[in-house]
Amino acid sequence: MSRRRLFFALWPDQDTRRAIVARRKLLPEDAGDQVPDYNLHMTLLFLGECPEGSLREIQAAAGELRVPAFDLLLDRFGCFPGARVLWLGGGAPKAADELVGGLTGAMKEIVPELNRGPWRPHVTLFRKTDTRPDSLPDPEPVNWPVTGFGLVESLPGRPYQVLRTWPLIISPDVA
Repeated sequence: MSRRRLFFALWPDQDTRRAIVARRKLLPEDAGDQVPDYNLHMTLLFLGECPEGSLREIQAAAGELRVPAFDLLLDRFGCFPGARVLWLGGGAPKAADELVGGLTGAMKEIVPELNRGPWRPHVTLFRKTDTRPDSLPDPEPVNWPVTGFGLVESLPGRPYQVLRTWPLIISPDVA
């Protein structure tokens, strides 16, 4: 049976992507393997290798979620030394935590081997980094208006493929 490497993510709009790339330029070019601009995203929930046959069920469960739109503030650089990842991230509003919690709950029965640690909102900028966290500058914050999320496939050696997106609820006072 064929399997697909899947994850749920926030995919930045063009302005947000440009702002993230501009902040990345504050970091040394030799900070590690730079993530290509077209692959910059924020992972919500990594599903891993899923059977092809589960794709329809995954999409249907994700489509049932009703979460309000929100803004993310990306206001600091950081590192995950064990994973050797350098990132731009920040805190998460309640609606972001609701989205991640809703996805996790919806996927538990579909993806039984789901192994999820705590969600830490970040956009990976470099991989294979040896940069020390205390050497990182303070970036100007990026405000990311989040109006939807997507199911993404990771294919070796190729750009990530957004398979489907779902809108978040836009309330009249947000628009």
